[in-house]
Amino acid sequence: MARDFGVNDKTLHALVVEGFLRRPIRGVYVAAQVPESLELRCWMLTLVLPPDAFVCDRTAAWLHAGPRALGPNEHLAPPPISCFRPSDCGRLRNKLTDSGEREVRERDLMLIHGVLVTTPLRTALDLGRLQKTRDLKMHGMDTMLSLGVFTLDELLAEIPRFNRRRGVVQLRHLAPLADPGSQSMGETALRLRWLDGGLPKPETQIPVVLDGRIVFYLDMGLVELLFAAEYDGEEWHGPDQEDADLDRRDWLDRNRRWAIEVFRRDNVFGPRQDADLRLARAFAAARASLGTRTYIV
Repeated sequence: MARDFGVNDKTLHALVVEGFLRRPIRGVYVAAQVPESLELRCWMLTLVLPPDAFVCDRTAAWLHAGPRALGPNEHLAPPPISCFRPSDCGRLRNKLTDSGEREVRERDLMLIHGVLVTTPLRTALDLGRLQKTRDLKMHGMDTMLSLGVFTLDELLAEIPRFNRRRGVVQLRHLAPLADPGSQSMGETALRLRWLDGGLPKPETQIPVVLDGRIVFYLDMGLVELLFAAEYDGEEWHGPDQEDADLDRRDWLDRNRRWAIEVFRRDNVFGPRQDADLRLARAFAAARASLGTRTYIV
């Protein structure tokens, strides 16, 4: 459709990079000013999906939860649409889809604005089993759990049905750690580094109350130690937000005695990530200094 109006691939990519368009799924573009909505996401999928397939995995997560289900920079190069058929129906073969056959039960599927999609619970189970990295597996489960339509106990109760299936061993290990408080993939990955550092399981989205109202939320931490960690992603913590972040953390240090470790992308992702080691050291320091830090209202 874009080519019919004389807009080539190079121009489309430039418009995405400059922020005039966004590309939530491969092959489909939408003007940046168009409000995000479930109905819009379904309409975009109907442009590219055949009627006899169901949406699953990360595409289903995006359909249910919107952009927060995407990984870093996936608005620039989104993955192929995850679009499968029931067992013995054959796979789709085109450049837009990552397709195959998958065994599903009737209760695993739902219809949303004309699009057949795996339910949030089944989507969480598939993401927890089948994604390529541990970060993506946990991010998918966190995101689906945050929708509030199923509980962690319900997620764990479904795991035995996948015994001896691909990915179930790591699903058993990771699923008990899923947390609906994660607001982004960066926060999910940082929480995994926290656990890798040997720290106790953190509380997420810790409220800070002033004069009877919540003024801040801390990404994750241990209230009894007044120790927290925050992930500053580029989208929400860019240069224009830096002064506000510094003022907020300075206030928390002076008035509430919180010890806060701050992490950015390079600290959490990639071969040189150091978040687990930094967290282990900071946790030890917080325990050692707890007696000298007094909570001030």
